[in-house]
Order: sequence, then structure tokens, then C-alpha cells
Amino acid sequence: MQKLLTGFISLLFIFGGLGVARADEVHNFVTLPDGVRFPEGIAANPDNKDIYVATFDFGANNKLLRYNRKGQLLAQRDFGKEPLLGLIFDPAQQKVYIANAGELNGAGPARVQRIAAAFNSATPIEDVAILPGIGAPGQRTEFNPDGSQDTIIFGSNNAPAPNAFAFDRNGNLYVSDSFQGAIFQIDNVGTCTLPCPVTTFKHDPLLATAGFPPFGANGLAFNGDESALFIANTGDDRVLKLEMGTKAISVFAESLNGADGIVFDKRGRLWVAANQNDEVVALNASGRPVVRLGKFEGIGRDGAPKGLLFPASPVIVGDEMFVTNLAIALTGATGDEPEEDVTRWTVSRIKLPGL
Repeated sequence: MQKLLTGFISLLFIFGGLGVARADEVHNFVTLPDGVRFPEGIAANPDNKDIYVATFDFGANNKLLRYNRKGQLLAQRDFGKEPLLGLIFDPAQQKVYIANAGELNGAGPARVQRIAAAFNSATPIEDVAILPGIGAPGQRTEFNPDGSQDTIIFGSNNAPAPNAFAFDRNGNLYVSDSFQGAIFQIDNVGTCTLPCPVTTFKHDPLLATAGFPPFGANGLAFNGDESALFIANTGDDRVLKLEMGTKAISVFAESLNGADGIVFDKRGRLWVAANQNDEVVALNASGRPVVRLGKFEGIGRDGAPKGLLFPASPVIVGDEMFVTNLAIALTGATGDEPEEDVTRWTVSRIKLPGL
């Protein structure tokens, strides 16, 4: 009886009923081809289960890769020196949208691009929209437990940095900008005349950061009825909630170490890639962590990380989550980070509990 009760309680924890569970069912989905580094963005075609992966590399050619559900590489498209961040799949147009951060590398303007989902190495890439330079948001006040307060003043010359996407049901595309502290909107992105007009949906100090890693507004995800847009702020270790009706923004969850890409599952849990904790965390409707999955388990003989290492972006297909392991060293302190030892890069696959 005692064993039965213990097992039942364990299941409750795993399925999010009684606080935080930890499970380490992380498997390697694919190892990227030789010389292809720093997988960041990820998207999926829910119909044929193709997985798309983009690279964020400042020192080599960047690529968009397409894999089938079995992990076989179907196609790769070169983007040269233009580092890529977030991806999203558009089922209506059968295209993949790409956050091109070329301005960060002096390789082109910061822009939104797209390509046919069934692309090959020669498929044309469309420039959809150029992100405007609007500068940093105003200053922010943070309050301390002793009653004092700190004022954060953000730099005024921040380059546009498109990072992540979210579609609403009307076909409008929302784009986070990590350096300008903004959310941009492109109306009717599938049918607008190119280049599509870009409007500033929200420009706010909560969307910027003075923390580490130095990326503010990052992952985006709508809740089920699209009344709110949830936004990861990586440097502040937060997830924010933006009310779509009033545009009021607030802190939804704190202390998510390096909150990066986010995605809702069909149970309404919000999964957050905590890139500095090498895990993915599920939040309930109150913003409380209810499940933690993954950990870093060292570097294999092949030079690839085992488990999760700097997980950047998640996507859910059925009852599985696919997560890019960016595995990029950021501190600049030689010998300080395990990412320095990585020579092959991976995408992980995780069976989600409770689905």
C-alpha cells in the first residue's frame, strides 16, 4: 500500500498536480551536419511533421535546415553571414517565416523573411518586411525590498533585432525585438504587398533588459483565446503578459534563468526554455512552475552535448517537444563555459508528461 501511494504521489507531481516535478527524458533528435553551428530557431509543420531549424552564427555560413519526423535531413538553404533567430510555420501559405538579424553582423537589414515550406537549396527567399529603428524604450524603475529603488536607463542606439514570432487567428504576425524593447505587428502578412508595413504594437521598458544574456523581448505565444500575448524577457529571467485589449503589460513569472523561447501545450501549460538552467519549465495559469524537464549531462565523445545545453527554442508536435541546443559561449571567459567544448550541435526531443 505504501509503494502504491508513493507511486501515485509521484505521478501527481509529474503531471503538474502537486508542484514541481523533474524528469530527464531528453533524447537526441538530430545532430547537425559538420560545420553547421548554433541552432536557435525552430518550427514545425503539424501536418507532415517536418521540423525546421535555423542557425545563429556570427562566424560561419548560416542555414535553414529541414528534417522529416525521423530526423532525416531533407534540405538546407544557405543564408551566408546573416544570423537567423526565430521561425514560425504558416499553414495557410505553407511557408516558413524567418527572423533575419543580419544587422547585428553587418550583413544586411534586420528583417522578416519567408520561404516555401518544401524548400530546397535554390528556393527563393522573400523579404517580407524591414524592422524600423525606433530606439530603446524609456527608463524603468525597479523597487528593492528595503524600500529603495533603482532606475535603469537603456541605450538609445540599439539596432533592430527581430527574434521571435506569433500569429493571431486573423493572420497578423507579431515580432519581438530584443534590443529595442518592442513588439512589432505586420497586418495580413500572408497577403500584404511587399514590403509589408510594420507598426509598433508595444514599446515598453519591461521589454528591454540590462541583464544577461543581453536579450530583452524574446519568445512569443498567445493564450488560447488570444486575449493575452506572453513574452519571454531573457536577460530579466521573466515571462511577461501583454493584454491585447488594453495593451497593459505585467510580469507573469519571475526567476526563469534565461527565459528564451516559449510555447503553450494543449493543456494550457506555458513551456519556457530556460537557457541558463539547461531545462524547459512548464508554468500553470498562475505563472507557477509545475514541471521541469532536462539538464546538461556533459559533452559526448562526438563533441555534442548530452541532454540540454543552452536550450533556445521549443516547438511541440503531438505529445513531443523539440528543442534547439544553441550551446553558444557568451561570457568571453576562456574555460568558463561547457559550450566552449562543443564541436557538434544538436536538437533534442522530449516526451511531454500528461498529454
